[in-house]
Amino acid sequence: MDVSRRDFLKVSTGVAGGTALGGLTGLGASLAPTLARAQELRIKGARTTPSICPYCSVGCATLVHTVEGRIVNVEGDPRSPWNEGTLCPKGAAIFQLHVNPNRPMKVLHRAPGATDWEVWDLERAMDRVAELVKKTRDETFVERLEDGRVVNMTPAIFSLGGATLDNEWNHIHQKLMRGLGIVAIENQARI
Repeated sequence: MDVSRRDFLKVSTGVAGGTALGGLTGLGASLAPTLARAQELRIKGARTTPSICPYCSVGCATLVHTVEGRIVNVEGDPRSPWNEGTLCPKGAAIFQLHVNPNRPMKVLHRAPGATDWEVWDLERAMDRVAELVKKTRDETFVERLEDGRVVNMTPAIFSLGGATLDNEWNHIHQKLMRGLGIVAIENQARI
C-alpha cells in the first residue's frame, strides 16, 4: 500500500488531535462552555424570529436569526414538541433557500432544438407560460364524457407543487388548477 507524505500527515494530525481532545475529556475538561460561547458570538446582536420549516407536513419549528434584515442563521427551535430543536438534512439547509450564490436570479429559456440558454425578463416568461397553458387547455378540454356526464376538465396538464411552498400558496394554487379544470394535481413534499 502506497501512502503519500500528504496522506501520512493528514492521518497523523487527525490522530494527534483526537488523542488530545480525548485526553482533555478524560481529565474532566468540558468543552460545553466554549461551544456555548461560540454559539452566542455567532448570533450576537441578531433578531430571532420563530418560523417553521417549509419542506414537509411535520412543520418543525425553526428560529431565524437576522441582522439588519439579512438572514444570518436558521436552526431548530428547542421549545418545539415536534422536533425539540433538531432538523432533518433538508430542514438544516433552509438557510440555502435565501442565501445561496448559485441560486438562479434570472429566467432562462432554451428554445426547442437550441443548445444555448437565452435570458428572458420575467414578464415575457409569464406571458409565454400563460399562452401555452391556455393553448393546451383549449385544445384538450373535455366538457362531457361519452355517457353525457359533465366533467369540465383537461387531461393534458399536470401540476406538481414544490416542497417549499407554504399552505397559503398551496391553497391558491389548488384553486387555480381546479378552476382551469386540471385534475392531476400533486405536491412532491407529500409523495
